[in-house]
Amino acid sequence: MGISNELTESEWTILEVVWDQQPCTAPDVQEILKKQTGWAYSTVKTIMDRMVIKGLLKTERLRNLILYRSVITRRQAQSGELARTVQRAFNGAFSPLVEFLLDQNKLSKKELEHLEQMIRQKRDRT
Repeated sequence: MGISNELTESEWTILEVVWDQQPCTAPDVQEILKKQTGWAYSTVKTIMDRMVIKGLLKTERLRNLILYRSVITRRQAQSGELARTVQRAFNGAFSPLVEFLLDQNKLSKKELEHLEQMIRQKRDRT
């Protein structure tokens, strides 16, 4: 399943909590995010309801509670976000993205070795 719309920062923040806590209620999410964001319950509830309309969350009623679950996995969200970034910043080509990351010189020797190992494994499987 692809994500048709780009996730906002607020949606990412809420999804991080929902992925870890699901099923969860809007008050649960607000309580967890209170110190980090300062959001009031009404803010969290409004964002979560919009996320339901957008197809990112689904609800289930359990007596008086509305439980929220994510429709998308963390991996699907990451994939959609990365694909949009690669398309926007590198015209959809992954090689320039990798070259850019390597040129930043922020990868440790251990990280580089791990990347080389992943590339070798991927090459051997194809």
